[in-house]
Amino acid sequence: MRCRYCGAVVSKVIYSRPTEDGEKIRRRRECLSCKKRFTTYEIVETVPLMVVKKDHSREVFDRQKLLNGMLRACEKRPVSYQQLDAAVSRIEQKLLNSYDREVSSIHIGDLAMEELKKMDDVAYVRFASVYRQFSDVNTFMNELKDLLDSRSISATNNPENG
Repeated sequence: MRCRYCGAVVSKVIYSRPTEDGEKIRRRRECLSCKKRFTTYEIVETVPLMVVKKDHSREVFDRQKLLNGMLRACEKRPVSYQQLDAAVSRIEQKLLNSYDREVSSIHIGDLAMEELKKMDDVAYVRFASVYRQFSDVNTFMNELKDLLDSRSISATNNPENG
């Protein structure tokens, strides 16, 4: 690390501590040539997560875009912003943990539907109707039937939650 006062490249770290947000390490350094002190910040270098869309174009993963889509599905529903934010964080973490730097928009949509299904059936169906682009009423009805069937199976397997 080059000294900002004399330009020397040799310095020693006096102390280190994480920043308040925990995203960076703050290092207090002392130049071994001029003995002046200066601060540096160390951050983790990340490779951006790329989303491969249905038309095969690519764009950088945008957490806010996913959150906005889920918020629209939950309009006037009893789902809090905190619940949605936590769901988006879980999705983002799954994507980052996969080691794949490219992920399909279809996979992201499936993960979002999984999360919404746990929170609110109406929000799930709203999101599915846009995401899956239902071509007709029969396709929409089949999705509803699948949802109701899965609910009745879980109620049968776990009677106190049904």
